[in-house]
Amino acid sequence: MLAPLDRYFRITARGSTYSREVRGGFATFFTMAYILVLNPIILGSAKDKFGHQLDGAELVTATALVAAVMTVIMGVGGNLPLALAAGLGLNAVVAFQIAPLMSWPDAMGLIVLEGLLICVLVVTGLREAVMRAIPQPLKQAISVGIGLFIAFIGFVDAGFVTRIPDIAQSTVPVQLGGTGTLSGWPVLVFCLGVLLTIGLLARKVKGAILISIVVMTVVSVIINSVADVKSWGLTTPEIPDDVFAAPDFGLLGDFSLFGAFGRTGALTVILLVFTLILSDFFDTMGTVVGITAEAGLLDENGQVPNLGRVLLIDGAAAVAGGAASASSSTTYIESAAGVGEGARTGFANLVTGGLFALALFLSPLLTIVPLQAAAPALVAVGFLMMTQVKHIDWDRYDIAVPAFLTIAVMPFTYSITNGIGVGFLAYVVIKTVVGKAREVHWLLWGASALFLVYFAIDPLEQLLGVR
Repeated sequence: MLAPLDRYFRITARGSTYSREVRGGFATFFTMAYILVLNPIILGSAKDKFGHQLDGAELVTATALVAAVMTVIMGVGGNLPLALAAGLGLNAVVAFQIAPLMSWPDAMGLIVLEGLLICVLVVTGLREAVMRAIPQPLKQAISVGIGLFIAFIGFVDAGFVTRIPDIAQSTVPVQLGGTGTLSGWPVLVFCLGVLLTIGLLARKVKGAILISIVVMTVVSVIINSVADVKSWGLTTPEIPDDVFAAPDFGLLGDFSLFGAFGRTGALTVILLVFTLILSDFFDTMGTVVGITAEAGLLDENGQVPNLGRVLLIDGAAAVAGGAASASSSTTYIESAAGVGEGARTGFANLVTGGLFALALFLSPLLTIVPLQAAAPALVAVGFLMMTQVKHIDWDRYDIAVPAFLTIAVMPFTYSITNGIGVGFLAYVVIKTVVGKAREVHWLLWGASALFLVYFAIDPLEQLLGVR
């Protein structure tokens, strides 16, 4: 029974074990389980053009179902520890930019259309060719930038770093804690979790990340039961009254593929779809490259194994997310937590996907892990991914400057796509300035041109009279 699974997933061949894969699958799930709460909040809080809102219970079901199915498919088809779920950022675009222009079925139809077009790019080989055209130092910079990005996500999710209110006298965009100082039990849980995680990693304890999440969840439950904690954020660490919750599949299939064209006009739809494709395209590219590099799975040429299948499955996830009204689903950066725990194959996805499937019926129980208990894993993995910075040649400005901008822009703009775009543009410009334009692959020229349009989308829309 186990031998065929080992051969199929190449568990032993990749230096892993079943226990590491299982631990990795659990770690990935617990660091991204927040999406079961956050995605329904984002989509459910918005109204479409006609004032309609999506049902929260139906959104929980749709989010969990798509995450479960597509994560398992990625594990079996792509054999990489890359979990998928509704994409943050993309769901906000759908809720607050697209839905107000049309009905919800029309908006979700655009997501399906975007996913289908991405699948076309994969089938034609263009998406894979772009990834293969990226120079190795930029791939390393993408990985490092993602490391800083997810560490920043961890600090923000835990409340260790917060956005300063829009006050005229303030010149600083973020601050320590909620008031410039650390306060409250939840932040203490996070700080203790970071110390516990890095201590266990330094001692090379097996299951360090997962142990930290479990221990700090238990501590959080105890603290919440005895102390007056005002807010834990999205999830409160308390034992629920009802363990089971019946799934509601009412949103599945409620989309209109071309309905948006009739309601908002072809030009507006084209610009919206272009923005979605570019964001999804390069977010996934950065995530896949960064996590695979951290797992040590890049081949001798620095390429991702099974890349074509991985990208096709990711495109299909966007289609599935739109068809289920869960917004576009994409490869999750939190998969890095599983890699940090030792996952090296798609077997870990069977565990993560299985837990999302359980969440269809046990969502009250599986969402008791507060962000403050899971976020230390993101900080620790950010450190692990940061170590790849040593492979970049910082003495060569034609490499170092694009690499630096890629690394810096990702966390500072809270976007993987923005970091990649700025890095591409800087690489093309600097290579041209120093007389090495011929070293730039033609696909990078094309991608950079698209990024120029992407960054200038607002003035272009005004120029074309879309707004």
